[in-house]
Amino acid sequence: MVDFQKLPSPCFVLDETLLDANLAKIDSVRAATGAEIIVALKACAMWRIFPELARHSDGATASSAAEARLVFEEYGRPAHTYAPVYTDRDIGEILRCSDHITFNSVAQFERFGPMALLRGISCGLRINPQYSPVETDLYNPCVPGSRLGIAAGELRELPAGVEGLHFHVLCESRPHHLHLALEAVERHFGRFLDRIAWLNMGGGHLMTHADYDCDELIRILRGFKARHPRLRLILEPGSAFTWRTGFLVSTVEDIVENGGIRTAMLDVSFACHMPDCLEMPYKPAIVGAHEPAAGEMRWRMGGNSCLAGDYAGDWAFDRSLRVGDRIVFEDMIHYTMVKTTMFNGVAHPAIAIAQRDGRVEIVREFGYEDFRDRMS
Repeated sequence: MVDFQKLPSPCFVLDETLLDANLAKIDSVRAATGAEIIVALKACAMWRIFPELARHSDGATASSAAEARLVFEEYGRPAHTYAPVYTDRDIGEILRCSDHITFNSVAQFERFGPMALLRGISCGLRINPQYSPVETDLYNPCVPGSRLGIAAGELRELPAGVEGLHFHVLCESRPHHLHLALEAVERHFGRFLDRIAWLNMGGGHLMTHADYDCDELIRILRGFKARHPRLRLILEPGSAFTWRTGFLVSTVEDIVENGGIRTAMLDVSFACHMPDCLEMPYKPAIVGAHEPAAGEMRWRMGGNSCLAGDYAGDWAFDRSLRVGDRIVFEDMIHYTMVKTTMFNGVAHPAIAIAQRDGRVEIVREFGYEDFRDRMS
């Protein structure tokens, strides 16, 4: 177990032993299905662990020129790249660093696809199968009027040179949701499936969750492959690789009370360091905390930015909190570091790796110069 008292605060820390368990699960799905499972950098771009991820995946997917370059230079192979829109400014770098490129519209393919084809890059189109189990509109790519993907009625013919289709409609979902998504794809786009070389099923396959049925996922992928034997099947989970592999360590710096609500004021910010807690929203787990019972003392966690809503709660602890106590948030590696900001110039968490032999490596610490250099 990581000794959180010995870490700087605030600090993100990834535990290699927890990562190992996730990679073993992903490897088992790869071996059983023959599907290619690639890492989505949008969830975790912690390039120090890329060599480990590369040994247990079939590549990585990028959403921008910067991510594509990071894959190319630090992952050691070209990226599968998809972005909602490409520009003249970034397309050259994307072409240099990618071997698959997915376009969000036929117009974008017509504009940039010929350049990709000349380089031997495999081109695809993102489709909208008009099904998603995601209930939060902010994360749902199939809401009415969505700008993401081509609806079936808009894709009369497959443009020459298009070798693949891509859909991304899941978010921390279960195998049954993939089954329904594939049914929608076959219903709306089935006429193209025997004319393409690959189908990218996007992310959201949370196969490392304790309640995820990997056997069902394997059956679904094998069944789909049996119906479409020519297709390379690609999945690009992000969260699954680093699900529950690490923590965000913080410290109680003050305790305030107003209207009967006790707030532990922390040296981290939900707005700056854990934005999904406010966007989804969701309440993260805290090591040593539990849901308050009726009549039990409750503690709200308060962030250190000036945003009035920079807080979450409520939690209960076995004793009253005190200034100096460590508050350790669980499952804080995916969609945290990649979405952090330096709003207010608040102290940016360090990044650490808890290694298999018990040692802790401080990978990166941030200071004033990091804040200054992002400004003009």
